[in-house]
Amino acid sequence: MKKQLFALLFALVPLTALGAGAEDVPHSMTPDLSNQESLQRGMQLYVNYCMGCHSLEHQRFARAAEDFGMPQDLVEQNLIFSSDLAYNDQMHVAMTREDGDNWFGAAAPDLTLHGRLRGGDWIYSYLLSFYKDPSRATGVNNAVFDMVAMPNVLEPLQGVQEKVCAESDRPIEGAELDPLTGKYQSCEVLQVTQPGAMEPDEFEEAVYDLTNFLVYVGEPSKLHAQTLAPKVLIFIFIFGVIAYLLKREYWRDIH
Repeated sequence: MKKQLFALLFALVPLTALGAGAEDVPHSMTPDLSNQESLQRGMQLYVNYCMGCHSLEHQRFARAAEDFGMPQDLVEQNLIFSSDLAYNDQMHVAMTREDGDNWFGAAAPDLTLHGRLRGGDWIYSYLLSFYKDPSRATGVNNAVFDMVAMPNVLEPLQGVQEKVCAESDRPIEGAELDPLTGKYQSCEVLQVTQPGAMEPDEFEEAVYDLTNFLVYVGEPSKLHAQTLAPKVLIFIFIFGVIAYLLKREYWRDIH
């Protein structure tokens, strides 16, 4: 029995290393697929700010509405703005790949599986890392994805963010020691210089909700799996007890 338990534990060890290949990014977030309010807000942000260019071709409005506890009429009134789309349709966009190439220099990718491809930490950091760059055609660049073609669509909420110089008595990544002042100086610090509609904390929460939604979209079945998992574990435990008692009964008279 002990050998079987050890074998099971060793078999599960590789599962803990699945996220080890994530890129090094400045921010982190922990998805919460049980938070329906967060997922609802994230879907609203996506439809209002992202869906003009980025489709979710493998996600249906109806599936998200069912998972998030949203009535059909509310979704149709507030989240479906095109007469070409219906409640049971996939979340397509009108912009073609050719239009994306002409307008932005690159076609906007479909983001259905982006949460699985990049991970929540990367998406969260990316959305927080746009900064003003007059040398770029869109007027912005990104500290996580250099030379990005995408404009900062969330700028009305966040405001204008710029790279500023900052000093510190302690060593910080990328900073250089100034021999005159004895302090470490970095000009790679991102700071909002022109406020947007949201305070910094509110904007970070909004970006969290949007990222949470994209993580859900990457694997919608995971939400059902998390709901079903406790029931499965309870069943396995009860079945294990019954199987053990049955085994004892069968082997009671055998030595």
